[in-house]
Amino acid sequence: MLYEIETKHPLTKAEFETAVKPLGLKLGELQRECRARKIPVILLIHGPSLSGKGRVVAELVKHLDPRGFFVHTIKPPTDEENFRPFFWRFWQKLPANDRIAIFIRSWYTAVFTRQKGFKSTKSREDLCRRIAVFERQLADSGAIIMKFYLRASEKELRKRFEDVDSNPETTWRITKQDWKSLQKYGRNTRIADDILTATHRLNTPWLVIPADNTRYAVLEALGMINVRLEAAVQGAVSKAGKAPSIIVNNRHTDKPSLAGVDLNKSLDCETYEKELDDLQERLQILQHRVYRQRLPVAIVYEGWDAAGKGGNIRRLVAKVDPRGYDVTTVAAPSTLEKQHHYLWRFWINAPKAGHIAIFDRSWYGRLLVEKVEGFCTPEECERAYAEIVEMEKEWHDCGVVMVKFWLHISKEEQLRRFEARQNLDHKKWKITDEDWRNREKWDQYVAAIETMLDRTSTAFAPWTVVESNCKLHARVKALRRVVTAIEKGL
Repeated sequence: MLYEIETKHPLTKAEFETAVKPLGLKLGELQRECRARKIPVILLIHGPSLSGKGRVVAELVKHLDPRGFFVHTIKPPTDEENFRPFFWRFWQKLPANDRIAIFIRSWYTAVFTRQKGFKSTKSREDLCRRIAVFERQLADSGAIIMKFYLRASEKELRKRFEDVDSNPETTWRITKQDWKSLQKYGRNTRIADDILTATHRLNTPWLVIPADNTRYAVLEALGMINVRLEAAVQGAVSKAGKAPSIIVNNRHTDKPSLAGVDLNKSLDCETYEKELDDLQERLQILQHRVYRQRLPVAIVYEGWDAAGKGGNIRRLVAKVDPRGYDVTTVAAPSTLEKQHHYLWRFWINAPKAGHIAIFDRSWYGRLLVEKVEGFCTPEECERAYAEIVEMEKEWHDCGVVMVKFWLHISKEEQLRRFEARQNLDHKKWKITDEDWRNREKWDQYVAAIETMLDRTSTAFAPWTVVESNCKLHARVKALRRVVTAIEKGL
């Protein structure tokens, strides 16, 4: 057990006001320091109903600049949220790197209340593991995460319940489920112990506060936050541990590689037209089944500049209902995207159940252009191999069918296509100075691609290398792979 229930702490209003003032001033100062240093702060407030969560948050925000924080009250997921991977709705609420996000309840609500889908002990343990991975990724990127659990005694909670229930103006605050939870106080306490122990980490700690006296709880929370933020601004927060072993356990045995790829593969026009039409018809039928069975599908296109990603995608969606798919074109991150974890912009576009999400370039830019061009540090790049696989594993565990393509062409074929684009008025826009600069680093990109394929091809999200010197062959091969993967997923 991480804590012992403490006795009630008497604290007069005058004593509280005297004690809270310096804590509040310090908190305001630290908020400004965190903002200047671009440190995102995430505070989770948990505890039984009427344990004082609202009071703690209300007192906390009195001392913060309202332009620099958001308060999120987490309720049961909506239908739209249930159609997405579990963490999707929480990624959308994560703070920018100069903001504070306060969660009254959070991603832990599903395990504390044993929501639908997490009723068994095994399911609860699995979600705790996934939460620990999620929080470690955020902490590794520099976020400060503090998790508070307000612990009030059963006697005190019962008194609060009765006081609230006896007042017609406040009785709405407690539900039948709240009363049932109170009746199972001992059992729920043991479950909370298990969850807190399973998800307590050095950089993402649980801090349990005795809450029989709400004033005391407020002072404790403010004091703990100040200590942690002061350590953060002084650079005293240590790095999180190593990535979990799922990376090794799920490595794809059939490792893809650029070496030995036969770029001479081709297709004649007649065969191409017939196979393309057949595959497009099959995908059109499969899309209806995807929608009816609420199957989420994610298709990732990566490849050399001028490898034919755009044309491939156009043939893929030629006959499917445009209401059932989205194409996300990934370019350099915007100012807003740079203020978040690099995976944030991909999580908010996570595939929806019953729909197909197509990514024209993707999160793999972290391991390619950002790595080769030095836009991320070697340490950040090394973490990204694990973090990307973890994200794809999370999507897979939520039912997503993952298809990933690397469209491969020779250096000579790329040059031919570059020159052809320059000579055609309607295609000049496709070629940029950056494309020519990237070409000069061909060998560096080859090394980065080989490492990416080796370390991120998994049993649940394998890479498919598509020989793309012949665009006709590439389009048919990609379509066939998508059809096969969806059929297997269904």
